[in-house]
Amino acid sequence: MKTYLSRTNFNSSRLVRLLADFNAGERGDARAESRGKQSFAERLGQWLDLNHAIALSGALHPSLRQGPGGTAAGAADEVAALVARTQAALRDAITQEGGGKARIKLPLPEAGATLESGGKYLPYRRYYLAQQREMEAALVQLRAQVREALKGGSPSLRQLAGLDGVLEKALAERERNLFLNVPLLLEKRFEQLRDAYASALEASSQADGVARWMQPGGWLAVFCKDLQSVLLAELEIRLQPVLGLVEAFGNEVSKSQ
Repeated sequence: MKTYLSRTNFNSSRLVRLLADFNAGERGDARAESRGKQSFAERLGQWLDLNHAIALSGALHPSLRQGPGGTAAGAADEVAALVARTQAALRDAITQEGGGKARIKLPLPEAGATLESGGKYLPYRRYYLAQQREMEAALVQLRAQVREALKGGSPSLRQLAGLDGVLEKALAERERNLFLNVPLLLEKRFEQLRDAYASALEASSQADGVARWMQPGGWLAVFCKDLQSVLLAELEIRLQPVLGLVEAFGNEVSKSQ
């Protein structure tokens, strides 16, 4: 049986792997660190499992065909195109491919900043939270639009849309609290890179400067790349429920033709 959503094991999730890799280089109590990672991974896994129940429910429900296949196929294509456009727009916002048009701009220190004045995490935490709000708002609207499209399909798709609406409301607070942990975990990575650079700078005779931080391999350039990678991994996870609904729609259309 083909499921509507590719199964994502939380231990192999790109988001969990990235955060685990960042924290692996830290010093400190290894047991406490392991417990922290396990806690985040387990909570992420529970969220994924509950969202995956949407797709599983649709897969197990007997197909109840309704309406001409051509009309349903056109609606399924429109929904898939809408999801693709939204996903692309959110990815562009994260990667800053819009250049100066980006609504949420990555914070960068002024040219004359020092580690004391410009090596603070707070601007990046605010940036990450702003990106999360942008993702959440866009995906809540998108998910509602996809559900509305499903309601125009077969009884099984209408039932799936209803289940998704209930599940989204039930998990909204858990999801929000879960993802609020991500910028906190990223702060450890920021401090690790900054402190390692500060130690190397102290042991050398080289001059400090923002240009050096942002050059390829510079500590802040590395962090900004990591920040982008984590945001993209989070987007990937947040999209899973919507992609599951889209695949359910497509599979239902295929069975009716």
